[in-house]
Amino acid sequence: MIQLSLLGSVISVLGSRSFAKALALIPTPDETEGPFYPVKDQNDKDADLTQIEGHKGVAQGQYIIVSGQVTDVTGRPVENVTLDIWQADANGRYHHPRDPNKAHLDENFQGWALIQTDDNGVFRFKTVMPGAYPASGTWIRPPHIHLKISKQGYRALTTQMYFPGEKLNKTDLLLNAKSATEKSAMIAKNISQQGNLPIYEYNIVLDLLRN
Repeated sequence: MIQLSLLGSVISVLGSRSFAKALALIPTPDETEGPFYPVKDQNDKDADLTQIEGHKGVAQGQYIIVSGQVTDVTGRPVENVTLDIWQADANGRYHHPRDPNKAHLDENFQGWALIQTDDNGVFRFKTVMPGAYPASGTWIRPPHIHLKISKQGYRALTTQMYFPGEKLNKTDLLLNAKSATEKSAMIAKNISQQGNLPIYEYNIVLDLLRN
């Protein structure tokens, strides 16, 4: 009875909508780093992965914008968070010496970025829609983007961002190991179009570092 009374007091103070929103802020689910994290350093790791400094050519494929906000579990924006981003090119190839995929490697695709959130926890980068690729003889991975997110005072997060409406999402072994709530948190939303650029929103929730 005491717990219910306290709960009622909290709801009355915050308002039912605010309280429900607070409950909904679960940390973004963890996911495996995968075998193709970059092993060779490169000079250009900026927020535009569609071109590499010093290259005359540009990346192949459908260009997209990914933007979002990093918050903590209380809903507070987290500034100056480091996002370490890597992905396959439009053909499904990684810039990694041990990638066994025989698809053509796009030498003009940057493939890796290190960016930070602004004072409001907001980030944005331009890239290409990653291609699907075979993970085994019976498993084709859907388009996805890898992210490592770190900030002092918060639990480090490694995850993967998926795209809405992809048929291969339904058969992906990693994504389908998640609950419905976790899947929803890991699939970006197609929110608008900027000329020929689809814009995807992917918000990230960091857990507080616990002693």
